[in-house]
Amino acid sequence: MLFSEENVRANIRNREGKRVFYLRQEDTLTPSARDWLLAERIEILPAQVAKPKEYLLENGGFFLEKPENYTHLRGNILVPKTHPVIAFRGAMDTLEAELLLAQQAVPKNLRAAVGQILQLARNLIRWDVLQEPAKLDKLLGLSEAELRAHSHDPQKYYGIPHFMPSCTDSAAILQLNRARCAARSAELAAALAYPNRQDLLLAANRMSSALYILMIQLKAES
Repeated sequence: MLFSEENVRANIRNREGKRVFYLRQEDTLTPSARDWLLAERIEILPAQVAKPKEYLLENGGFFLEKPENYTHLRGNILVPKTHPVIAFRGAMDTLEAELLLAQQAVPKNLRAAVGQILQLARNLIRWDVLQEPAKLDKLLGLSEAELRAHSHDPQKYYGIPHFMPSCTDSAAILQLNRARCAARSAELAAALAYPNRQDLLLAANRMSSALYILMIQLKAES
């Protein structure tokens, strides 16, 4: 397989507190992917060292083989597939799928905006897996406080009141609404998995705000 920079970013792993990338002997990297790994000082390791001799459990103990009802939390630490963090990651997978459909459904001038939200969703998974602080930059050109203000008072900023989606709305609005619902579900899953990570919860909350703003903008234009 040829790994692009995007593929590499999605497959970064944590090994003893450091970011690493596992590469099989038959796989290769694009020049941009290799340059990004070098710039980020991420070590490239052979894939065969990724399989541990034993799998650790979150609360002590270990397995010599990975049971089917367990999955990786981080590194070689296994947890049941019902673990709240695994449920959060599943909710984020669903959100990514909905965002891709929304990006396809909206007018071309809004695809970059949906792409920003999609990138934030992917960053949330990265911040979770690598246990990094969540960094919420501007989204749709708005700060965190502005996102909240715009989504709470659309009449002031866009000239229309709050509205309930209808079957008469455009397919783009309805798909954005599906993505917004998925974002709310992901936020709830984040709250259950990380009740004390306010940085992660704030970023998750603002995704649904941004999607609602896009719905308002399209509604105002219709």
